Amino acid sequence: MRRATGDPKLGLIVSRSVGSAVQRHGLSRRLRHVARDVLANLNDSEHIVIRALPSSREVVSARLAEELRAGLRRIQSVGPKR
Repeated sequence: MRRATGDPKLGLIVSRSVGSAVQRHGLSRRLRHVARDVLANLNDSEHIVIRALPSSREVVSARLAEELRAGLRRIQSVGPKR
């Protein structure tokens, strides 16, 4: 296993259950755009993986940003798991 270095990393999981290739790509683009602001607030060694659920294809970007921030707040309140 390689050691985490450099900028924070983002991984997206957008499966076929989300929709057609066009829908999946559109959702991926919106998630990456929303995550840019959030990544600026993370430590350099942190990695975030987002798994898109089928219902997320209809959600507007503002709601995606709210959900992402809420999820990160929940993670940060628990603290790092090491």
